[in-house]
Amino acid sequence: MRSVSHWINGELVDEGEEGLPVVNPATDEQIAVVRLAGPQTVRRAVDAAEAASDAWARTPQSRRAQVIFRFRELLLESRDEIAALITAEHGKTLDDAAGEVSRALESVDLATGGPALARGATSQQTGPGIDTRSVLHPVGICVGITPFNFPLMMGMMMAPVALAAGNTFIWKPSEQDPGTAVKIAELFQRAGLPDGVLNVVHGRQDAAEQLIDDPRVQAVSFVGSSAVAQAVYGRASASGSRAQAFGGAKNHLVVMPDADLDVVADQLVSSAFGAAGQRCMAVSVAVVVGQSDEPLLERLRSRATAVRMNAGDVPGTEVGPVVSRQAQERIRHLVKEAVADGARAVVDRSTEAVPGYESGYFVGPTVLADVPLTSRAYQEEIFGPVLVVLRADTLDDAIDLIRRHRYGNGASIFTSNGAAASHFEREATAGMVGVNVAIPVPVAAYAVQGWKGSVFGDTGLNNASWIFYTRPKYITSRWESTVGTDFGFRPN
Repeated sequence: MRSVSHWINGELVDEGEEGLPVVNPATDEQIAVVRLAGPQTVRRAVDAAEAASDAWARTPQSRRAQVIFRFRELLLESRDEIAALITAEHGKTLDDAAGEVSRALESVDLATGGPALARGATSQQTGPGIDTRSVLHPVGICVGITPFNFPLMMGMMMAPVALAAGNTFIWKPSEQDPGTAVKIAELFQRAGLPDGVLNVVHGRQDAAEQLIDDPRVQAVSFVGSSAVAQAVYGRASASGSRAQAFGGAKNHLVVMPDADLDVVADQLVSSAFGAAGQRCMAVSVAVVVGQSDEPLLERLRSRATAVRMNAGDVPGTEVGPVVSRQAQERIRHLVKEAVADGARAVVDRSTEAVPGYESGYFVGPTVLADVPLTSRAYQEEIFGPVLVVLRADTLDDAIDLIRRHRYGNGASIFTSNGAAASHFEREATAGMVGVNVAIPVPVAAYAVQGWKGSVFGDTGLNNASWIFYTRPKYITSRWESTVGTDFGFRPN
């Protein structure tokens, strides 16, 4: 049985109070055991990060960038191995896992630009004989707590920039698919990263809370559900750390009367059902403006029925299992509850089994129409392959639905009308907006950023991480030989 160990101070550490099974979601078979950290192991990781902190912060930016460059090469060489590991532990298809590696590489690319991006500014003669400049310092020890749905990409939106900026980093991945984080730590060591600069600790809530509460930790990044995100943000802020915590989503896609319904249907199926709906940017609500709802539903019916569901490593699979039995049961319950609330099940494959994988955690593509706005299927993040289709009379009515929902991660519109698109861009209350794009996650050179109940904190991931992982120092200097006595606050 493969053992997933902690990675502390440059070596595997197989200690902890409890071993937790790591299960292949397609087969319900245990494929590994992960050791959960107790208080001693967590302290050991923080001690290692603290011991390495000063030397890494003083390492020249060019040297830090060289390590990130070398790590990128190793990650690219390990693409197939890491994709297979993600599929085995998470369940997503091999193609989707390979796509996650590609998006992770974009974030690593961003971090290689540290010498150009993590820099201050200088202004001369800000006063008589006075110059003012700013410099950016690393914040110190940083903690990243990442979710199961992107075991590689979320960590790569945090750690590489944190490291490039001169910080040390402790990564606590999801215990459901923990192997990828350890593999990344090994690659960083091969790339030349000094021991203790990157550490990986596995554990549940108690381990995360101990990391957050440690007074030596200066910054905490979190991605998960909104309830936990709010708790993490409050706890980290109370302990004096800077914090950014990203939560749930209910992404709406507005379909205008002039939209090509075949294109829309294709995009909706890909976005809502890809990765079994376990993406924070998946479209979970389609809002049809006007009278096109039934024609769109017919197209969705045929496409959703034809989606090929199977184990992620089976060739031709389009949708794999969800991550756990608990997730499977919750999604099925919400679909059943929505129908009881009055929703119409246009397609309901939620209880469909896969031949040969009857014990797997499969939930098939499901399309619900006429869902009451009070139903949990609309109000909550289902995080499964379930698409809710609503109807609105006007574009402003559709925008109002988005504005009134408590989440604000992403929102999209499909239209050929530039005025409608422009109006939507201005009025949609979401951090990431798409025009004829179903999953509007920007490239790494921009930021991943939600609004409303989807985020706690005021900085995003990727390019915005340079702000989060550095703190500015402002220096005012004068080198005149004589100044004289001045008891006032001299104007510039």
